Amino acid sequence: MKISEIYRKNKKSLSFEVYPPKTDRGFENINKTLAVLCELNPDFISVTFGAGGSSNCNRTIELAKKIKQEYHVEPVVHLTCLHYDKAEIDEFAKLLADEGIQNILALRGDRNSDIAEKGDFRHASDLISYLKPKSVFCLLGACYPECHPESENRVSEIRHLKEKVTAGAEVLLSQLFYDNEQFFRFVEDCRIAGINVPIIPAIMPVIDASKIKRMIAKCGAAFPVRFQKIVDRYENNEEALLDAGMSYALSQMIDLFASDMDGVHLYTMNNPIIARRICEGIRHII
Repeated sequence: MKISEIYRKNKKSLSFEVYPPKTDRGFENINKTLAVLCELNPDFISVTFGAGGSSNCNRTIELAKKIKQEYHVEPVVHLTCLHYDKAEIDEFAKLLADEGIQNILALRGDRNSDIAEKGDFRHASDLISYLKPKSVFCLLGACYPECHPESENRVSEIRHLKEKVTAGAEVLLSQLFYDNEQFFRFVEDCRIAGINVPIIPAIMPVIDASKIKRMIAKCGAAFPVRFQKIVDRYENNEEALLDAGMSYALSQMIDLFASDMDGVHLYTMNNPIIARRICEGIRHII
């Protein structure tokens, strides 16, 4: 099923993100995580994709197949383009189509000085334009509620985002954020600009202070005072930070559902504990 069909039925979605494990223990964890997540009947599960080699693609496709065939949930496969040429993208697209995988989150990908940029695709909108004629796919795009770190300003950010939608993105999936008011303002700006596709907010629970600080610095998200207090108070207490971080994430998710957003997407970090806490916290409100 194409993900866009969910929203044509005016349904609010619940979805999760996982990444391909690299070890046997990782696969054990991902099975535990998926078993818990699928208790909530998510609308889709996205699978991340790394740059720099077909092995990354193969791991992503294998996990997407597992999600579709064993758990009967629609996978959304991340696909980056900066370090791939058209022939390689064609190969990946054929692999996905052959497996009956219909949903792609089209991304530029992070720049990496160790991996050459091929030059065929400079932006995610280029990848979307290239894949759109291959109508077997529903194409999703990424969005940044607080602006991509490389954006000049909010106006430029919204303009480039509209280019993605014009190119063929049918759903937008957000980068993490910790201030819901920022997301609400972003959605309002998008609607004013004529961006009318579903915009799905994404939440990442705080379980490791140093990792979250790196992620926030990387994606340009704000550090709200209430969130900063939690990290400052509990960053050296692993169990307390997990409890506080999960409570903060749940409060964000409940607020988003109550505010009638198009859905909520959760970064699980392949952690079955996170999956279980979230499922227990929102089981009766979705």
